[in-house]
Amino acid sequence: ILIRDTGGFLAMRMSQLFFRTYREAPSEAESDAYKLVVRAGLARQIASGIFTFMPLGWRVMRRIEEIIRQEMEAIGGQEVHMPVLQPAELWQESGRYDAIGSELFRLKDRNKRDFVLAMTHEEAVTEMARGIVNSYRQLPFMVFQIQTKERDEPRPRGGLMRLREFTMKDAYSFHDTNEDLDRYYPLVVQAYLNIFKRCGLNVVAADADPGMMGGNDSHEFIQVSEAGEDQVVTCPGCGYAANLEAAVGKLMALPQEEPKPMEAVATPDIKSITDLAEFFKMGPERFLKTMVFSGQNGLVAAAIRGDLEVNLAKLA
Repeated sequence: ILIRDTGGFLAMRMSQLFFRTYREAPSEAESDAYKLVVRAGLARQIASGIFTFMPLGWRVMRRIEEIIRQEMEAIGGQEVHMPVLQPAELWQESGRYDAIGSELFRLKDRNKRDFVLAMTHEEAVTEMARGIVNSYRQLPFMVFQIQTKERDEPRPRGGLMRLREFTMKDAYSFHDTNEDLDRYYPLVVQAYLNIFKRCGLNVVAADADPGMMGGNDSHEFIQVSEAGEDQVVTCPGCGYAANLEAAVGKLMALPQEEPKPMEAVATPDIKSITDLAEFFKMGPERFLKTMVFSGQNGLVAAAIRGDLEVNLAKLA
């Protein structure tokens, strides 16, 4: 059996390939996809959230990387390579050194100088740009990289889906006006859709919460799967899609009624909105409930319609 790399002329006999398949998946394998990866000999786990890619698995990664490079270069991207090990001063300047919690790997060198293992490269690319760009005439430009990232995941899981060390393509563009950024952003979104399509994935581009990254617009490209952990809402009519943290809904109009005089009503043994709705023979949407949360700055009260739940991400 010969293995051919369609991107070149390399061929190899299967008998010479360094790999091993398995009849059974490892006991720690949770998802079906992870089980198939291990059984096919594509990758091996050496610690929780840390994997070695075997020759066949790495060849798959290289093919995906080449697709990414082609689509990024098609919209003017230029590939760079920035360091994983970065001085803490860069992150302290941006404020993310303290803003990011224990997910950020922190370390000291032999001279007791603080460093981080970067999970993203906003600080490094900004330092690079400010040392080179001295005129608006050099804008816009976009750089990207395909590189190792480190993140101290509290519970690595899902095989290759949630790792402590992983490969990520990140891109950064610089513009002289917000209007130019708004013009360029859809090109990047389309490039991402092209990448997933060429990889055989039918993804949903959903509005998302920018989180610690910040910014006005953010999209997540979600592959619908029974093994997924996130939830996304979609509208088949208008095409709107968003994850629950960023989804914006429309209030349903309730029937207009003449206001009635207010009166105090005893509600013995009523402990929930469901009990209250049954007691008054009304739907839960006719009630208002107040949810109280304990935050870093004290107690926070949120008033919400009885049939709805508080989205903690939006409340924060």
